Amino acid sequence: MKRILFATSEAVPFIKTGGLADVAGALPKCFDKRYFDVRVILPKYACMKQEWKDKMEYITHFYMDLGYKNCYVGIMHMEYEGIQFYFIDNEYYFSGPKPYDSAPWDLEKFAFFSKAVLSVLPVIGFRPDVIHCHDWQTGLVPVYLHDSFQQNEFFWGIKTVMTIHNLKFQGVWDVKTVQGITGLSDYYFAPDKLEAYKDANFLKGGIVFADAVTTVSNTYAEEIKTPFYGERLDGLLCARAHDLRGIVNGIDYDVFNPETDKCITRNYNAKTFRKEKVKNKIQLQKDLGLNEDPNAMLIGIVSRLTDQKGFDLIAYVMDELCQDAVQIVVLGTGEERYENMFRHFDWKYHGKVSAQIYYDEPLSHRIYAASDAFLMPSLFEPCGLSQLMSLRYGTLPIVRETGGLKDTVQPYNEFEGTGTGFSFTNYNAHEMLATVRNAERVYYDNKREWNKMVDRAMAADFSWSHSAKQYEEMYNWLIGDK
Repeated sequence: MKRILFATSEAVPFIKTGGLADVAGALPKCFDKRYFDVRVILPKYACMKQEWKDKMEYITHFYMDLGYKNCYVGIMHMEYEGIQFYFIDNEYYFSGPKPYDSAPWDLEKFAFFSKAVLSVLPVIGFRPDVIHCHDWQTGLVPVYLHDSFQQNEFFWGIKTVMTIHNLKFQGVWDVKTVQGITGLSDYYFAPDKLEAYKDANFLKGGIVFADAVTTVSNTYAEEIKTPFYGERLDGLLCARAHDLRGIVNGIDYDVFNPETDKCITRNYNAKTFRKEKVKNKIQLQKDLGLNEDPNAMLIGIVSRLTDQKGFDLIAYVMDELCQDAVQIVVLGTGEERYENMFRHFDWKYHGKVSAQIYYDEPLSHRIYAASDAFLMPSLFEPCGLSQLMSLRYGTLPIVRETGGLKDTVQPYNEFEGTGTGFSFTNYNAHEMLATVRNAERVYYDNKREWNKMVDRAMAADFSWSHSAKQYEEMYNWLIGDK
């Protein structure tokens, strides 16, 4: 039996701010339980829902040094859907209204978490073969493992994997502060280790010291070796190219299932969508104040409203796009200028544009089910989950060919009769608009082709089981069981 520990700062259903939580919560369930014992460890945040806290059982506590501090480490445990979850308890670090705050406080918080992850292992009697670390918040796990923990033979031979979910976030602060927080010696603050451009960098430490590095799609794994996408770590990622692989994320096919989804108005599947899917659109139009027209092409957007997601392109051509026979529904929050932009267009083109500037999980499901197309023109996108959800609901994605979007959406080819969506190559507003208009043309003038594309989209398999097999292969390779 191979033992794997996921170390993560968030996991569904306990705490979620983004796609990382979906990965850490859903992926562990998909491994072959005959060969893999996969467990998850994360902080016990005060802002978790009380219902989860009530179900956790206290195991024990001890004290651990972190820099010049002596810190309480509580261990809580709970089994959920067959997976063992451990929670690190410390009110000093994990109180507060949300999981992340700001640097340097977050760096101290996750330095504590990274060291605690290793410290609890002998106490809970679980010695993993592989510790799978997710994003910069756990970047110090491989570093600490390499450092003081080598004095205890319990830790000898434990392998580490560093998964980059979004290279933009690295956990960077000045060397002196980080050295004080972490208690690591000068040896670690050199350019070939944690130091990068005169600062200390948690993620860089993880990439340097981990035995393998992964990211969340094949294309992104290639892109981050270039200066444009590499966020100043492209040199290091090129140096580790032999240990770097891309494994595309999946989604939970039980949660995102148009046949059983309780959030949507009318359930449907690949056989019945031609009749039933539109009923979701009509109800959503009613509820959100859009003109009630079952034939109007509805374009959905569910997203953080940030530059990364391509909203400057949308801003540039939104007036032009609103001259077309389309409706647009937006759900999400983010940068104020984009929130206000969509509010403005909702006011200006009321009945054609609906801006829902908040976040609501059930409404997101309704938008995936009701829309005909889903717009996602990202500047960069490590994997992206929204396009996978769209495909599952037979809503055709319109995406830019970057990262995971390029790997998961096959562009429509009218001559070969292939494709599961529409895509464009350059980060250019009018290239995006032309692609949207090409989709409109197929939708209005060739409904039969459109429906065949929906058939292919709903048949695509981006469930976790596929990705889990690739992770299993990597673990076997690491542990030396080829």
